[in-house]
Amino acid sequence: MLDVPVLTGHAVPRTDAWSIGRAEGQEVEAYRRIRRDVFVDEQGLFAGTDGDRIDDDPRTIVLVARTPEGGVLGGVRLAPATEGRDIGWWTGSRLAVAKGSRHSGGIGPALVRAACRTALDSGVLRFEAAVQRPNAVLFRRLGWTEWGSEIVAGVEHARMRWPIERIARLVEATKAPIVDVIGMLRDDILHTLGGEGYVGDDGAPIPGSDLVAACDAILPSLLTRDPEWAGWCGVLVNMNDLTAMGATGSGLMNAVAAPTASFARRVLNGLRSAAIAWDVPVLGGHTQLGVAPSLTVTAIGRAARPVPGGGARPGHDLSLTVDLRGGWRRGFEGKQWDSTSTSSGADLRAMARSVGEARPAAAKDVSMAGIVGTAAMLAESSGTGVTIDVAAVPAPPGAAFGDWLTCFPGFGMLTSDSPGASRMTARPATTAVIGSIDPQPGVRLRWPDGIETVAAGPRASGLGTASARGSAAEHTL
Repeated sequence: MLDVPVLTGHAVPRTDAWSIGRAEGQEVEAYRRIRRDVFVDEQGLFAGTDGDRIDDDPRTIVLVARTPEGGVLGGVRLAPATEGRDIGWWTGSRLAVAKGSRHSGGIGPALVRAACRTALDSGVLRFEAAVQRPNAVLFRRLGWTEWGSEIVAGVEHARMRWPIERIARLVEATKAPIVDVIGMLRDDILHTLGGEGYVGDDGAPIPGSDLVAACDAILPSLLTRDPEWAGWCGVLVNMNDLTAMGATGSGLMNAVAAPTASFARRVLNGLRSAAIAWDVPVLGGHTQLGVAPSLTVTAIGRAARPVPGGGARPGHDLSLTVDLRGGWRRGFEGKQWDSTSTSSGADLRAMARSVGEARPAAAKDVSMAGIVGTAAMLAESSGTGVTIDVAAVPAPPGAAFGDWLTCFPGFGMLTSDSPGASRMTARPATTAVIGSIDPQPGVRLRWPDGIETVAAGPRASGLGTASARGSAAEHTL
């Protein structure tokens, strides 16, 4: 509940008179005294105290507006909405400004904005508040949307939501431009971009054979910052692509460009270590020195019946198989989870066999678009939609949930199959049913209270659906 008596101040903020930050030491108690003055004494919403379980939750964050001398003028708290595991659903509440400070340059709105920034920085994907009805107009001005109402302490409150578009923006940045760049190739010849049933897939079946090819380029920023890790990732992402197709790796090719020979050796050391770990030979490639760094790796594998990414059908279960071990890659916190560099070769090879052994109806490896963005691509390719039960998604305890749903997780596979028919086992990875395939395009997140929020629209890569190119069902039997 965000009960804000008076939020507006002078038209010109006097931010030199106060600043906002996380409460420290006695500032928490000073904030609570202001709350009691406002909600108990002034408004009479509560008798004796307005304290509740959120005050005792160690995850709760309190933000305060303080003077240069350390006086507290107001504050707000935000915390996970659910007890137990934090699944990225938070609420803001108890926003209060001291009576004598309500015309000190817009302290209330500044606290709301700071709470929104803090929620985003904490990996939150759903941020809401219950606001006294007279104050709803101010929250709308601050960008919040109203989606319902409720009675709190006998007073009507508007249910407000801060729009968080992190997932949609990630999909738009990483995948949406694809069709504009390569779409012209689609209709050139029969097998262009993978051919019928496989356009936009993780790998491409080679016509007239049981071979599957995959190719990935490493981001220059990653290559420059950590050459060895870039070399390792060049193999990792290609092996994931082959895994998603149900293929077994046969060989690797690489093209390395580097400013110096020593830099090229660092890249190739990482690539060589990964090739040994996955037991896939480096067949050859191209090396160029004295130029800006770049790395592209191509993998060749074999699969008699490749598993398509567009084979999902309404009514299927959506499962996630993901390795929860490891931690954030240093320097890439919140973006790259490293579970593979410390794994044994036996574990890596077992996970690489998982899709080929299980043969689900559809599979895609979790890419830079994250779990939800990859689900959007699987749905688009299948001509379907996806509803993900947020609380069912397995996640490591050390990762903020919003980061986890949008990061590259190292090894992660999304698979679609008939209810109860998932055969995915990839120890030491974990497999769980996390949602369902449905006819409504796009991706929705279903929360424990039954509310669904839209995470991504129907257009991911823009390459179209499997049905538009011919059914891939025959490839999944």
